[in-house]
Amino acid sequence: MNITFIIPIFIGWLAGWIVNYLADVLPFTRRLSHPSCPHCDAQFTWMDYFLFRPCPNGHPRKVRLWLVQIILLALSVYIWIRPPTKLGFLIGILLLIYFGLIFVIDMEHRLILHPTSVFGSLLGLIVGWLKWGPLPTLLGGLCGLLIMLALYFFGVLFTRIRAKRMLARGEEADDEEALGAGDVILLTILGLMLGWPLIWFGMLFGVLLGGLVSFILVLWLVITRKYSKNALMIFIPYGPYFITTAALIIFFPKFISMIVPK
Repeated sequence: MNITFIIPIFIGWLAGWIVNYLADVLPFTRRLSHPSCPHCDAQFTWMDYFLFRPCPNGHPRKVRLWLVQIILLALSVYIWIRPPTKLGFLIGILLLIYFGLIFVIDMEHRLILHPTSVFGSLLGLIVGWLKWGPLPTLLGGLCGLLIMLALYFFGVLFTRIRAKRMLARGEEADDEEALGAGDVILLTILGLMLGWPLIWFGMLFGVLLGGLVSFILVLWLVITRKYSKNALMIFIPYGPYFITTAALIIFFPKFISMIVPK
């Protein structure tokens, strides 16, 4: 193995540490803080935390920690060999950290936090400006904002109608929304990154991917006989699927070119 591969391996492992740490503290404290066990709230020593040792009370760590480390290490090596066009390795690593953090937090907590949105907005402007230029970048952001705002308000209307019907049947209503304000901000950021007109494909593919996963989930519930009338009310976070689509477009352009006709 070429000795220069030590660089992306080290940076990829460091990126995994950053994503795991931020995903463990930001949803709870909204700031950089000392990591603690999610089971018993016991604080880790920094050495134990970064070596993935159990908490002081013996609770094991999440499997997610190792998955994030391995995936980011592999992607770091990949973009070292094939850096994203016009961006280079370092900006590619920043993108991986941002994508990984949004993916994990939204999947685990259904949250898209404001601190990550501020960072993402700045990163989105830089990425879009370098790849597409100012006008496509701003148009992509505007497109993502307006379309997701429309879908968000439609989701709010749907939630209210569903709640009224549930109350009319004597059932306990909930205010769970398919899309949140964080999704609107996220798609605006991804619109900046993908630019115009790729944001259209990014949104469409993200929705289709999320729908496919939902279908597989319902199918699994039917096969395992755990399906109920409430199964269709299960809302999945769409952020991870939009993130996945954006990552494919930026880091794997040949894959996208096979799907999108020129």
